[in-house]
Amino acid sequence: MAQTTASTLSILHRGRRLRRTAGIRSLVRETRLSPDTFLYPLFVCPGQGVRREVSSMPGVFQLSVDEVVAESAAAHAEGIPGVLLFGLPDRKDDVGSAAYDPDAPVQTAVRALKQAHPEVVVFTDVCLCEYTSHGHCGLVIDGEIANDPTVEQLVRAAVSHAAAGADVVSPSDMMDGRVAAIRHALDERGYEHVAIMSYAAKYCSAFYGPFREAAASAPSFGDRRSHQMDPANVDEALREVKQDIEEGADIVMVKPAMAYLDVLSKVKDTFGYPTAAYHVSGEYSMLKAAARHGWIDEPRAMLETLTAIRRAGADIIITYYAREAARLLG
Repeated sequence: MAQTTASTLSILHRGRRLRRTAGIRSLVRETRLSPDTFLYPLFVCPGQGVRREVSSMPGVFQLSVDEVVAESAAAHAEGIPGVLLFGLPDRKDDVGSAAYDPDAPVQTAVRALKQAHPEVVVFTDVCLCEYTSHGHCGLVIDGEIANDPTVEQLVRAAVSHAAAGADVVSPSDMMDGRVAAIRHALDERGYEHVAIMSYAAKYCSAFYGPFREAAASAPSFGDRRSHQMDPANVDEALREVKQDIEEGADIVMVKPAMAYLDVLSKVKDTFGYPTAAYHVSGEYSMLKAAARHGWIDEPRAMLETLTAIRRAGADIIITYYAREAARLLG
């Protein structure tokens, strides 16, 4: 009997037919990446004309307000709808009072951006780690991060961002009950139109190191395991997301992205809610470092990484690669 081979057998379904040319591949592509899915994180510092590169994050800068306005406008022109602002204050104390100072870098940048480019969607990070002298995300009482007093400070910060003109406030602290408290305070003060993007499933990750240089937010003692999530847990993430939705979050986030694609997928599949994922500093810096050594093709690796995050379920991808990716996609 003659041996049956692929060449003599009629194969009804040949997957390679739909991979044969770039045009065909494009037509049947399941996951599409575009600049309008990106949110661009920026670090706002005091001063004028400041554009100071972060040594551990090539291509990322600490920017004065005027530079933030220019960078945001350039990103928007490339198809990126919005920015996420982090602040570097000129003073810190043990309660993070600069977080709700109306003249602090973030609040000043929000006003300037909304005046110059009202079409840019402005998200603001709401946390205390950049503003406390000890670098923790909340008030330290008797050696512990005190939940409820911290929430009171976070509410003040969120309201100050809304008053400056922020479109979305984004609590990243992982304190219990902060979404409900912020939602109540915003509504009570006439800011019911301001949305909340909650860092709902934020893990205690090793991938945040470069960010802490960029935002000058490294804790001076201890760590953040008491409030950020254990990397081993998935069901807990679903409980956290559910609670934040019930408390009034408009968008939920998984952070980091790459090491938690399974969590991202489950969150999106379970709740069907607007979902963001943060491609964090360490994930960005690893790609940059490998590219600088010639070990990877950076543009391909970047787009493959961002596509994976999108494929896993992210509606919004927060990434320092936003402008680089947008230019390639455009």
